[in-house]
Amino acid sequence: MERISWDQYFMAQSHLLALRSTCTRLMVGATIVRDKRIIAGGYNGSITGGDHCIDKGCYVIDNHCVRTIHAEMNALLQCAKFGVPTDSAEIYVTHFPCLQCCKSIIQAGIKTVYYAEDYKNHPYAIELFQQANVHVEKVELKERSIDFSILNQ
Repeated sequence: MERISWDQYFMAQSHLLALRSTCTRLMVGATIVRDKRIIAGGYNGSITGGDHCIDKGCYVIDNHCVRTIHAEMNALLQCAKFGVPTDSAEIYVTHFPCLQCCKSIIQAGIKTVYYAEDYKNHPYAIELFQQANVHVEKVELKERSIDFSILNQ
């Protein structure tokens, strides 16, 4: 039996988190990892106790849904809430981070961003990641590497 790679494992976690998204426009998940250990996860959704896009529709301003908190921000805020340091951590995201999430990732001290799908990759976000010496790498989820049938053997 061949084991799933770390990158595929953590990216699969992000895709699993995305299934909890309450935004109907795009389902995104993010997993923050340090020393091969998951320290936080997030998905895009509304504030705790707030209205959800799946219930009330998206609240769109300038072509952006402002009802949701992005997956990366939710994961970073989870670390802040529970006092978990993010310095030199890695983040696995289902989609390329937006400009605002890019800046938050840099400020949090995350040194590597892995993403599965291109999504409006902002040129300034790419430039900021380069300036901050943040390694950015596309790691597509290989669905065939997640074979649940081996559990039934």
